[in-house]
Amino acid sequence: MKFLGVIPARYGSTRFEGKPLADIHGHPMIEWVYKKAKLSNLDEVIVATDDSRIYNTVTKFGGKVEMTSTKHNTGTDRIAEIAEKYSDYNVIINIQGDEPIIEKEMINSLINAFKNENELKMATLKHKIIDFKNVKNENFVKVICDKNDYAIYFSRSIIPFPRHLDIDNYYKHIGIYAYNREFLLRYAKMEQTPLEKSESLEQLRALENGYKIKVLETTCEIHGVDTREDLEKVKQIIIDRDIKINK
Repeated sequence: MKFLGVIPARYGSTRFEGKPLADIHGHPMIEWVYKKAKLSNLDEVIVATDDSRIYNTVTKFGGKVEMTSTKHNTGTDRIAEIAEKYSDYNVIINIQGDEPIIEKEMINSLINAFKNENELKMATLKHKIIDFKNVKNENFVKVICDKNDYAIYFSRSIIPFPRHLDIDNYYKHIGIYAYNREFLLRYAKMEQTPLEKSESLEQLRALENGYKIKVLETTCEIHGVDTREDLEKVKQIIIDRDIKINK
């Protein structure tokens, strides 16, 4: 079984234009993501972009990069284009391009899930929410699962409803996805579904079409960069924890 990591990266962003090229202690963000992903057990890592500036930057630091169509509406569409081309890989892992200090253990847990369960179509991660104020934050996507760790639902709303408050019930969804390659190609061609549109959560398309999503718990913290303020926080975390780009 072969595993391919794909990092979709686009230049345009309403909140932070040029985010993949933002400098983090002398290296562009996309280089941090790429080199952290390379520390995992993936067989290959590829940046997928439609922007020549990102393409040239990745090439300059020695990374593998592919130019993709400019017509994709989602990162999943971009990843599916890569999956179509790289047919010798069994599992495709979508790694967010704005997670510069992603830990290899997060990726490896998804790899191991597919090694242990050959019938898996799709898997992702969750992290326990410690502070209840984050449960109310619509940018913290919540997930609830069944007893076998398959997703029941993802929502920006509070799920489950806190009739009897118990913070142990709340998990944040971590937006890293692993797909069986053949399923990914079908999934990308499915029409958007009502709940997907309502919540603006693409993974609901799989659930609404009757597919299961395995959800693995991670204790690793995630530090995404959506704004310039987030970028400064990540820079400080790197200093405080003495994080190295190649370790």
